[in-house]
Amino acid sequence: METLQQPVGVVTGGGGAIGKRICAALAREGFGVVVVDLSSEAVRGVAEGLSGEGHAGIAASVTDSAAVKALASEICAHYGRCDLLVNCAGTTRFVPHNDLDSLDDNLIDLILATNVRGPVAMVRALRPLLDKSTQPGGAVVVNITSIAASTAMGSNIMYCASKAALENITKSLARALAPRIRVVSVAPGLADTDFIKSMDQRWRDEQLERTPLKRLAAPDDIAAAIIAIVKHLKYTTGTVIAVDGGRPLS
Repeated sequence: METLQQPVGVVTGGGGAIGKRICAALAREGFGVVVVDLSSEAVRGVAEGLSGEGHAGIAASVTDSAAVKALASEICAHYGRCDLLVNCAGTTRFVPHNDLDSLDDNLIDLILATNVRGPVAMVRALRPLLDKSTQPGGAVVVNITSIAASTAMGSNIMYCASKAALENITKSLARALAPRIRVVSVAPGLADTDFIKSMDQRWRDEQLERTPLKRLAAPDDIAAAIIAIVKHLKYTTGTVIAVDGGRPLS
């Protein structure tokens, strides 16, 4: 599994609909991909299905700092460095914004632990390996956020707040980790995952109508933005790249 010549990318939430497509895109670009998610079976399946060589699936929760530290040690032992970290792991639950009683403390804590503390824990644990990157333009951290960070419209109030916090963290980390590590947010609009496809068709049609490009964000659109950041936007750090079809314009 040791891959000294190829770049190494770590993707949290790699077993999800968006994470899988990010992993696949990185593999096509020649990365050795470390797929990270909660399920050993899920990460192993994704890793085994990727093109090329040098991939691994490691089960770990980003909310468990001890597990994250162990993950970093395992990556160090097998690869010796990290060129790209994609913080894609996240969680939410639909709660109407005016229903504050249903936004209970347990849900708030889970969202903040996963969507905010988790990415920071990953960067903290992998920073020594990111510092070792020899990739042109330096190592890159990509935080998957959401247009909910700026529109304050999303699955619930705390989800919106968590993504806004992560975009702020992106800017702080970009300043703190420069020049060796770049940090960028990718903010999708509503992504056309199986979960969204299972929802009421009338609601989905309304979202399409409100989006200038008349389609939802595909997971491959998000993956393509990450490839562009790594390969082409080498003078970009501390900013948010929207992949939203112009949705905030409507």
